[in-house]
Amino acid sequence: MLILVGFGSFLGGISRYLTSQLIQTRFISAFPYGTLAVNIIGCLLIGLIIGWNEKFSLSSEWRLFLATGLCGGFTTFSAFSAETLLLMRSGQFLYAITYISVSVLSGIVATFIGASIFK
Repeated sequence: MLILVGFGSFLGGISRYLTSQLIQTRFISAFPYGTLAVNIIGCLLIGLIIGWNEKFSLSSEWRLFLATGLCGGFTTFSAFSAETLLLMRSGQFLYAITYISVSVLSGIVATFIGASIFK
């Protein structure tokens, strides 16, 4: 199982870098178009995996390789989106809103703190 996740992450990480660079070089801007595109593509991919699994029932090995490995290596934003969708589908809207809010705000604060440590 670890090999499947690791190999998927390897492929996802390379794909993230290449996709981000390809898109970002098309725009002359400080706005992170490459990362934004990777996050959206990753969310689309994990949504397709979820839908495929619901319709055709993927094996646990394929789910680990595709969702945890490939999408996780491509962008962790896809996991965040999938978990939020699952919360919403199960009627846990307060948890979903809390998860979104805390994830985004604390992520920005943590990034700021981490970057500030070396100043």
